[in-house]
Amino acid sequence: LMGADEEGTLRALTAHRRELIDPKFAEHRGRIVKTTGDGVLVEFASVVDAVRCAVEIQRGIVERNANIPPDKRIEFRVGINVGDIIIQGGDIFGDGVNIAARLEGIAEPGSICVSRTVRDQIGNRLDISFANLGEQTLKNIAQAVRAFRVELAGTPAASPLLARPGALLLPDRPSIAVLAFNNMSGDPEQEYFSDGISEDIITDLSKLSELHVIARNSTFTYKGKPVDVKQVGRELGVRYVLEGSVRKAGNRVRVTGQLIDAVSGTHIWADRFDRDLTDIFAVQDELTQEIISALKVKLTPEQKGRLARKNTIDVEAYNLFLRAREQALLLTKSNNVEARSLLGRAIAINPDFAAAHACVAFTHLNDYIMGRVDVPERSLQTVLEIAERAVSMDEEDPYAHFVFSLTLLWHREHDRALAEVQRCLALAPSSAEGNLELSSIQYYSGDARGAVDTINAYMRLDPLYREITLYFLAQAQLSLGLFDEAVITLKRRLERNPNSETSYALLASCYGHLGRMAESRAAWAEVMKIAPDFSLERRRRILPFRNPDMFEHRLEGMRKAGLPV
Repeated sequence: LMGADEEGTLRALTAHRRELIDPKFAEHRGRIVKTTGDGVLVEFASVVDAVRCAVEIQRGIVERNANIPPDKRIEFRVGINVGDIIIQGGDIFGDGVNIAARLEGIAEPGSICVSRTVRDQIGNRLDISFANLGEQTLKNIAQAVRAFRVELAGTPAASPLLARPGALLLPDRPSIAVLAFNNMSGDPEQEYFSDGISEDIITDLSKLSELHVIARNSTFTYKGKPVDVKQVGRELGVRYVLEGSVRKAGNRVRVTGQLIDAVSGTHIWADRFDRDLTDIFAVQDELTQEIISALKVKLTPEQKGRLARKNTIDVEAYNLFLRAREQALLLTKSNNVEARSLLGRAIAINPDFAAAHACVAFTHLNDYIMGRVDVPERSLQTVLEIAERAVSMDEEDPYAHFVFSLTLLWHREHDRALAEVQRCLALAPSSAEGNLELSSIQYYSGDARGAVDTINAYMRLDPLYREITLYFLAQAQLSLGLFDEAVITLKRRLERNPNSETSYALLASCYGHLGRMAESRAAWAEVMKIAPDFSLERRRRILPFRNPDMFEHRLEGMRKAGLPV
């Protein structure tokens, strides 16, 4: 702005400071320590005062910018931290100050970024919520800092994050998206193999807390399409993109990979591996190590051990597992049956194949949740036994811990489920499925606000998230009494999946709570049209709420509209 209009920009900045910002500092007992060009360092005795002051300033700036063209608006970033400081000659120093400065640097324009300490001390004392931005590696700060964005009620930033392509800032650590490797085998039937290689590389990279790794669901969206790497980087909010190809012929396999800087478009690294098929795991390990080296990530001995493949897996068993995993992701009854058949053959070859056992449990659990089993209680107990066996076979497998956690949640063992998903995320910090599972545990345990925070963190790992994510977000919003926001979220889901009877049922409850009775009854009519056998009683019976009153809160909205519940 200064380059385009130095005098006008300085005049506008001075007016913002004189008329809004400085008076707010004084009103909330903030001491201006120093100014740095267009920046200000302010000390507050109370964290509540600091956050309230920041919120009022950002809301005020939105109002002041309302009639100003977007390309001429001045927007501010705010970072807030609580910590010890050193006072010297009127200035303040120390990590407490440095972290606040770094949080300001990663904040989006117009937003407020705070440390976990701030979020915890604020609790429910202000009319705001927080979006979990995950662990952030901040420049010159030894320990990673969990950061949160303040969601400002009454401003455009009020709605919990719904990730939009093209609107994502780069994380403050190396970030990478691994695209689906091209199948160069000339046989479409081998697609599962090239997909499997890509997914396993994503899984390995997700084990490193120093990296921000985008989930398979988002990166595979580009499969089979012409790819503009710079556009992918913008849409997924990453600095680096990995492309590759796989050619499998007889007992030989060729894997190529190239790492590209998505900002500049330059190639960082490229290599080709020609090996016997029996060496496929060594190829994956070498490729992953090459990527890590190119990104200048230094591994600790523990991380090196985590990436090493401890168990010897037969190549044919691995082939069967990859085919089964593709089937299991489709979530239908027939695909689950096919997946279990393939997994049974894989386990017959490799009895201690933990991921294969975990995948068997996952397919059975999906059938249980969808009501496709004859004796639900017996089926759930069987799933629990299989999932627990998978974890015992390989304590270092994050997928096994994820499935075990999911199973424990539906078994209503919330505390054990939490411990298992925490283990999953300790092994794979960038696990998108682990973060989504954590949000479910928080929600069903009664911590809806924590669930919203975690869903936000998940959305950053999976920016092109599945539409079911919007349902998870909406049910948390409903529990928080954010009925208008839940309606908006559910409508977004129904745009992507117009046949979701569960979304219409939740929508009926939201409308009932809002007193919009005709709309509530219309939403319920859609439920009956899509699924005439839809049963609220069955949902009351199987949904794993720690406190049944949470489900009754849903029903109360329907009762207000006179619906038969």
